[in-house]
Amino acid sequence: MLGIAVVVGLVIAWRWHADQAAAADAHPNARAPIRVETAVAQRRDVPIYLEGLGTVQAYYTVTITARVDGQLQKVGFIEGQNVAKGALIAQIDPRPYQAALDQALAMKAKDSAQLHSAQQDLQRYVVLAPQDLTSKQTLDAQRALVAELQAQIKADEATIENARTQLAYTTITAPIDGRTGIRLVDPGNNVHATDTTGIVVLTQVQPISFIFTLPEDELQAVSRALAAGPVAVTAMSRDDQSELDRGSLALIDNQIDQTTGTARLKATFPNTANRLWPGEFINARVLVETTRNAVTIPSAAVQRGPTGVFTYVVKPDSTVEVRALRIGTDSGALTVVSQGIRDGEVVVTSNQYRLQPGAQIRTSDIAAPVRAAATAAQSAPGGGAR
Repeated sequence: MLGIAVVVGLVIAWRWHADQAAAADAHPNARAPIRVETAVAQRRDVPIYLEGLGTVQAYYTVTITARVDGQLQKVGFIEGQNVAKGALIAQIDPRPYQAALDQALAMKAKDSAQLHSAQQDLQRYVVLAPQDLTSKQTLDAQRALVAELQAQIKADEATIENARTQLAYTTITAPIDGRTGIRLVDPGNNVHATDTTGIVVLTQVQPISFIFTLPEDELQAVSRALAAGPVAVTAMSRDDQSELDRGSLALIDNQIDQTTGTARLKATFPNTANRLWPGEFINARVLVETTRNAVTIPSAAVQRGPTGVFTYVVKPDSTVEVRALRIGTDSGALTVVSQGIRDGEVVVTSNQYRLQPGAQIRTSDIAAPVRAAATAAQSAPGGGAR
């Protein structure tokens, strides 16, 4: 009796399960709605960006080196300090070069005195020559002596100018506005004009340059943008989450790298907040075009299948239908739709893998956009997808 009761119970349970499955097949829309997220197709101006990876470079980089030999007496900067053009960087012992200048000035004074005496004698010989009181040979020799001394004065002036230049080299000033790096030589050491390490490296970081690459296929778009006017460039962090600065494109390099099929471009940023540093790797977004008044949907709503690109469109009864799309440019989070969606229609942006045509959906904000889409569809003449 116990065994018979167990068998009868199993038969009843199997029949009940079969009846429930048949009811579900007969009423597929009675299944629980699928929770999704939605968005409304909107008309807007869509900026079109090209993205490239590159390296930040100083606008100018100068290695400050000595141009004369001597002892480094003084360093006039603090490491990491911003210095203005003409500010004192270093002072080399000027005494040997001041002595050389004084010697050159004294030599000129001596030669000037000799020249003055020779010119006086020449004037006397010129007066005495018509009276045959001096020989023509003596007159010619005196004229040659005056010319020689005049040439010596010019040589003395050149020596003085060179001595002044060498003396000026003992005071080293900043050739540009920039930021000093780590000091490479301490005061008290002897420096030489042949040294290659320098005293300090000075870099200009305001403004600052950025060198990056783009595929050669995208150069035409960049060239057209440059021909139309200034091209905006945005500096982004490596994870594309933070905007570091905004600048403009300076130039496209004059040749393409045949091994990689890319070209180098240079942009300039003001870098007023000092968020960019030489040697830093960042991403660049180049604005090459702005599509005006285009129908857009979130890129998350775009699906790709065997027959092409499509999306799930929400109908007024909170069910979905599959809509084939013809898309244009993709600007990150937004995709331009040239055919298949009208302005104001609602598309699904999540859980598409659980959907099929006619599936019931549920979302917290679906009622308002669906009613708006239904009203727009009914009021529009010849309503329907393009």
